[in-house]
Amino acid sequence: MNQASTHSLLAAVKGRSLTVEELAAQAVKLAAELLNAAQAQQTDAEKKQAAKIKGMMDDPMGKLMTMALSDQAFRSHNAGRINNQIRHLIEGYGVPAYFADWEQVALELGTRIGQYIPHLVVPFVVAKLRAETSSVILPGEEDPFRAYLQKRRKTGTRLNLNHLGEAILGEDEASRRLKAYLVLLARPDVEYISVKISSIYSQINLVAFDETVEAIKQRLRLLYRTAMQHQFVLPDGSSTPKFINLDMEEYRDLHLTVAAFEQVLDEPEFLSHRAGIVLQAYLPDSFPVQREITAWAKERVARGGAPIKIRIVKGANLAMERVEAALQGWEQAPYLTKADVDANYKRMVLFGCRPDNAKIVNLGIASHNLFDLAFGLVVRANNGVENEVEFEMLEGMANHQARAVQAAAGGLLLYAPVVKQDDFHSAIAYLVRRLDENTAEENFLHDLFGLQVGDDKWAKQKGYFLTAVARRDEAPAAPNRTQNRQTEQRQFDPAAPFTNEPDTDFSLPANQQWIAAIAKKWETANIPPVPLQIGGELLTPNQNGLGRDPSRPEQAEAYRYAQAEPDQIELALTVAVEAQKDWQATSIVERKRLLTRAAEMLAERRGVLIGAAILDGGKAVVQADTEVSEAIDFANYYARALDIAETELADCTFEPFGTVLITPPWNFPIAIPCGGMLAALMAGNTVILKPAPETVLVGWHLVNALWDAGIPQKALQFVPTTDDEVGRSLVTDDRVDAVILTGGYETGRLFLDWKPELHLLAETSGKNSMIISGLADHDQAIKDLVYSAFGHNGQKCSAASLGVLDAEVYDSRTFRRQLRDAAASMHVGSAWELGSKVTPLIHEPGELLRRAQTTLEPGEEWLLEPHIAEGNPRL
Repeated sequence: MNQASTHSLLAAVKGRSLTVEELAAQAVKLAAELLNAAQAQQTDAEKKQAAKIKGMMDDPMGKLMTMALSDQAFRSHNAGRINNQIRHLIEGYGVPAYFADWEQVALELGTRIGQYIPHLVVPFVVAKLRAETSSVILPGEEDPFRAYLQKRRKTGTRLNLNHLGEAILGEDEASRRLKAYLVLLARPDVEYISVKISSIYSQINLVAFDETVEAIKQRLRLLYRTAMQHQFVLPDGSSTPKFINLDMEEYRDLHLTVAAFEQVLDEPEFLSHRAGIVLQAYLPDSFPVQREITAWAKERVARGGAPIKIRIVKGANLAMERVEAALQGWEQAPYLTKADVDANYKRMVLFGCRPDNAKIVNLGIASHNLFDLAFGLVVRANNGVENEVEFEMLEGMANHQARAVQAAAGGLLLYAPVVKQDDFHSAIAYLVRRLDENTAEENFLHDLFGLQVGDDKWAKQKGYFLTAVARRDEAPAAPNRTQNRQTEQRQFDPAAPFTNEPDTDFSLPANQQWIAAIAKKWETANIPPVPLQIGGELLTPNQNGLGRDPSRPEQAEAYRYAQAEPDQIELALTVAVEAQKDWQATSIVERKRLLTRAAEMLAERRGVLIGAAILDGGKAVVQADTEVSEAIDFANYYARALDIAETELADCTFEPFGTVLITPPWNFPIAIPCGGMLAALMAGNTVILKPAPETVLVGWHLVNALWDAGIPQKALQFVPTTDDEVGRSLVTDDRVDAVILTGGYETGRLFLDWKPELHLLAETSGKNSMIISGLADHDQAIKDLVYSAFGHNGQKCSAASLGVLDAEVYDSRTFRRQLRDAAASMHVGSAWELGSKVTPLIHEPGELLRRAQTTLEPGEEWLLEPHIAEGNPRL
């Protein structure tokens, strides 16, 4: 590189009054210098690696094979299973064409031989993968790790270390990771580490935002305190406290990370400590957050505090953010276009490089895009903030380019993941993200390995860069996710295709405030007696029914409700039969309108239904919220269910049953009764709801929402009753044309014993299991197994009550340790504690459950022995 010309170019812009467009033009010139310099000093090994990566860009099936191989083939410890999976992938994708000839032959021939001697072949393949990634992911074993640190120090390159390891599924693993960070900080040869809040706290719960922040702050204090106690000696002999950068990947972590970061650094003990945080430019939220952090930092410095640092990156979790948005029905948190990401990045760099900002909030410009790096260099020089702005790149990604940037910038910080050999499977996600990032069509790295100044690829990337600069103020600077349960008014178009209703996005502050207010209101609510509703009249023949709050067993009652007696049963059946003809005569179009209106009313009453479910059923907030969404889905789905009657089946005649009795369970008191009622109503039946005795209050608020939507009260009656002879008389009466039951198998058999000819539509309980193979992503499997087993407190028929494991999984101490840790770390508590993930059972354990909780069958052993929580026998 002609270093003198580069420095001359930077010196020429220093202190001059130049427009942003003029600075961008100089950046293009500097980017050309950087590329030429990088290529001039590229080693043979680096050229070989670049040629291979370029070959992968031109080999789409080879890229897919490489990603599949990384993701699927190396989780098992069984050589035979690994070999079989590699063979399966080769048969599906073929051997990558970008492999060298000898590598193609070795992979094809080796895996064929490996069918007979996998224990000899597979270790070679695994070692080859580790060697291929050694420049990207550093070995965590002491000797090679220490040698690497010494090597980089000699080149004047600084390091930001990211400790990779097992997924943080429980608090024991979070504690181990925290200790690993503390050990790194205590090493004299380590200056700088990156930490994600999700790696030091396993029980992040956005519903309990403040409590989660407090838990994170406790761990951050330990980290910052350790960083302050250990000095790093710089090459010039001066020393500085160790540096911690708070990293983040998921959108949900943004506000949590910022809150914990600011609150801890505002404490007197840490006021003089300098620390950093990352912001991802692919989030439109990031620029407003950058401005807010900058304003806070200026106020902190005015009180005698130290400057901080913001590290700006493009963002590295786009695929997962897209998946989450699609699954949840939320807006995608990142920008929808790469052009907006790039424009926002330029805006954040320009803001961060302003002298009044950079001196308070030092900037780390992290990128591999030579145009972005050159732009940062030019803007930094123009503003005279060379001491406050530094440049960062990924270890092992185009090292020749990194050397060129280091020479131009006068220093460089490399982001370097570290993992021990035993934990290498934990680095797979990082590898796959890097592969995806490097090969995405619009990304600079996609074109870098074959890029020449002036060629078509250069012109394309130059065009992207200049367009982004020109649009720097046009990219939206407000969150894509704007759901606000406090103010929204949902409206549904019955002519539109069916779509699932999104759950509440609790990553948004407005929704956190909304649910906190609901919980507070319902926890202290005085519930009036719940009546019957028969024929449009509210009847209270008695107040014999007793509603209890599972979270507060010390309370004798939470509310009372009326229970139908024989006279009310007779009246309800008479009304239902008489009203059925009028309801059946209601047009399909009108029924569709009413069910669509019901969906809107259920959305409006979401908070009411959640509050009732917490009180009545001991539901955790997130699970009650999902039920409301499902109820809305039922309304919208069944509103469209008879569209076919007026099209493909227009020549057919449909006849309703007549009167349908709905007997729902207590474990899903919102969604399941709603689905049964609305299906029957849409088909022209009149409905009697007999709610589960344990959750009458939820049923009451549910039917009120439907009546307020316009469903006639005579077509939908509310008739709680006992489960004795009175209840039996309702189930077996000949005027009941069908019964919809969701409940135990025994209950369904009982109904049929009472009346063998009963038209019973029953969904009954069963056994659900999860099969986990040696090739599975064990971290994800544990996460899913624990959620399925203990979500809804295990009180749903689909709860995973059995794990079927490959022998190698069952025998894995790591798997068992992580599984136990994940289950033991779940917060068990009252449903009124928003941080609780396991809330009370609806009933105290009976004889069978007590036996399961306290005794072992021959050959069994406890992985995690259950015990009753103090103060509540239902926990």
